[in-house]
Amino acid sequence: MRESLLLQAATVLAMGVGAQWLAARLRQPSILLLLLGGFLVGPVIGFVDTDQLLPGDLLATVVSLSVAVILFEGGLSLHLTEAREVGPVVTRLVTVGVLVTWVLGGFAAWWLLGFPPDLAALLAAILVLSGPTVVAPMIRHLHLRPRIAAVLKWEGIVIDPVGALLAALVFQAVLSGAWQLSLAAAAVSVVKAVLVGGVLGAAGFLFMLALLRRHAVPDRLQAPLTLGVVVAVFAGCDALQHESGLFGVTLMGYLLANQRRVLIRRITTFKEHLTVLLIASLFILLAARVSLADLARAAFPDGLLFVAVLILVVRPLSVLVSTAGAGLERREVAFLSAMFPRGIVAAAVAPLFAFQLERVGYAGAERIVPLTYIVIVGTVLVYGLAAPLVSRRLGVAHTAPAGMLFVGAHRFAREVAQVLVKRKVPVQLVDTNRRHVAAARMAGLDAHYANVVAEGVMDELDLGAVSSLVCLTSNDEVNSLAAVHGEEEFGRAHVFQLAPEPGTGPRSEPLDPYLMGRIAFGAEVTHRVLRDRLWAGAVIRATTLTEDFDAQRFFDYYGPTAVVMFVIDANGRARPVEASEQADFVPGETLVSLVDLAATPEPHDVQDVQDVQDVQDDEPTPASALVDQTDAGPETRDDQAAGAT
Repeated sequence: MRESLLLQAATVLAMGVGAQWLAARLRQPSILLLLLGGFLVGPVIGFVDTDQLLPGDLLATVVSLSVAVILFEGGLSLHLTEAREVGPVVTRLVTVGVLVTWVLGGFAAWWLLGFPPDLAALLAAILVLSGPTVVAPMIRHLHLRPRIAAVLKWEGIVIDPVGALLAALVFQAVLSGAWQLSLAAAAVSVVKAVLVGGVLGAAGFLFMLALLRRHAVPDRLQAPLTLGVVVAVFAGCDALQHESGLFGVTLMGYLLANQRRVLIRRITTFKEHLTVLLIASLFILLAARVSLADLARAAFPDGLLFVAVLILVVRPLSVLVSTAGAGLERREVAFLSAMFPRGIVAAAVAPLFAFQLERVGYAGAERIVPLTYIVIVGTVLVYGLAAPLVSRRLGVAHTAPAGMLFVGAHRFAREVAQVLVKRKVPVQLVDTNRRHVAAARMAGLDAHYANVVAEGVMDELDLGAVSSLVCLTSNDEVNSLAAVHGEEEFGRAHVFQLAPEPGTGPRSEPLDPYLMGRIAFGAEVTHRVLRDRLWAGAVIRATTLTEDFDAQRFFDYYGPTAVVMFVIDANGRARPVEASEQADFVPGETLVSLVDLAATPEPHDVQDVQDVQDVQDDEPTPASALVDQTDAGPETRDDQAAGAT
């Protein structure tokens, strides 16, 4: 028995994590693969028995605590700067929008599915829930513009405690039969939930803040202690007022994320990892408990029609009513109308209520869970497949998410950026040197005067078209700091920095690889090497390889001193060249390189060189000509300070 339970638990965890990894590779929402995996190991082959793994009320308890942790992690991603811009719209969506969705959804459940009015109201209340676990991956995948991305993120997180409270009120009315409950009594329950959640959530935040400010908690215990406080806040809230815990933990996460007195990166990282494991396990376990026969009966034919009404009628009307006069553009309103997938919270709340109604013999309660899962799968499929096309057609997403963010806007960075931009590769530059930023802007580049490692700078930049961070400053430690800071946004695979300068004393010791990005361009290609070669007459060229002029001919023509820095593939996607990368470039790719013209033979010395005239045309106007005389030497104080971020 013990071995069987252990094998089932291991299967759930391995399949859940594997499904999320595969979804990331396929760039698809993980919830689909998780549900399919749960259906496979549960009702299809019967290997995982959820009731055996988590008997009785243990499943409901585990699900409730897991949802609390997930929403706390979602609260950690909410930023005050976004709230100032999108707060009014989000407030309407999670109040007026929730009511419209509930009323219209309940009417559709009664009319199309034949539900009695009380169960129709409960199912509709459950389906007002969206969820950050589905919305957030879609936002990242679509590379949406900042405002519309912020609206969707905030709505997906804030709507969960609001919707859960609504569902709890409806459930209590269904269970007790007290539909004569006055609006005043319902309003009192809502106020109590907000007060209890607000007070205990704020208390949990102040408790953690006091401990962290006094350094009373060892670093290794910060994340576990925070988890304990989150669970305590959630349990305390629900003990005092039912369904107030989700609001309490979300508020606690939001307050922690927006204070500036202590660092919470260890907490954030731990919660992100824990959330991945919880989502992986929960979806498999909950889906394994559903009967395929129940799913089939729920889907055909009325269930699919119900999903279509939710997508094509209920969501658009809800958004139109909520955003009227809110200042959003028409294309933003249209995209909001085409994006409302259901996620983990709906999947978790539905069984909690349905199972309790089944225990008391409530007729029709067994249909709630399969219909909820049909809506989850249907909305994720439709929105996941349609959203990329809709976002591009409406112009709310970046169409070329393969750009670069350069840390440093000195002469070399500007000239490389000009070549990339001419090849339709988006480039942004960030520097704390005002003169360099001004020169970049005069050259037509997208440059920002900011400290890239400062709190909130990454959130303020429009990084929807950016896929890689390249640290080009003259300060190796700053490059490493910026690279480590950028890993959270871009992932380690897409963070690069120049090779450190060799030196004596402390600088002769190599930096810890875990505190650096990937080395770009070459192990010997430091900032000093690039600067000196540029001032000695080297130029930056973009060369498109062909069958006749391949990589070997390129290096034969430009000589061994040529440094290939970036590669642009045939689809226009650019990537930095890592130091360890071999010269396996293929025809159709464009190489952005630093070459010495003095070492280059005359065109007639090389046969079949088809791109010589093209690369001559790609040579940029030196951006250094646009700045004052202080930038006219190979070493200036401004160049040294270019990366002093």
